[in-house]
Amino acid sequence: MRKITLIVLLCFSISVGYAQNKNDAKLNKLLDNWHLAATNANGEAFFGFMAADCIYIGTDASERWTKDEFVKFAKPYFDKGKAWAFTPIERKFYYSKNKKTAWFNETLNTWMGVCRSSGVLEKTSGKWLLKHYHLSVTVPNEKIKDFIELVEKKDNPPHQE
Repeated sequence: MRKITLIVLLCFSISVGYAQNKNDAKLNKLLDNWHLAATNANGEAFFGFMAADCIYIGTDASERWTKDEFVKFAKPYFDKGKAWAFTPIERKFYYSKNKKTAWFNETLNTWMGVCRSSGVLEKTSGKWLLKHYHLSVTVPNEKIKDFIELVEKKDNPPHQE
């Protein structure tokens, strides 16, 4: 009986792992294609992957856009044939119990250096769409004091540790 239980658990673990790897591969491809669409200034593919109620948060504190606001901001770059190129370095996925929501974090090579992003994907009517994306610039810990000095306003008091 113990052997049968062990075999059943092992088979279940393998099938769950396979399903997750299959989902990871599909979502990796979708996100890679989304980033590639920006590289190729393919606005239709780039904006088409974003859900109608998607939120895009950029690197500047003022950059929190609805999809429509982001399209209005970014479309001129796409129309000129040059948007931006983000190349994934690493990406990890996590899933809701019903497997219809996935969230991820990734590191990217960009023109700003290494960036980190996180996002939420939702599967609706059999199609995955981006619901939320948050991009941030990474600052190495040993350079954080210089970074703080760089971005502080002159009229602000110095940063206290």
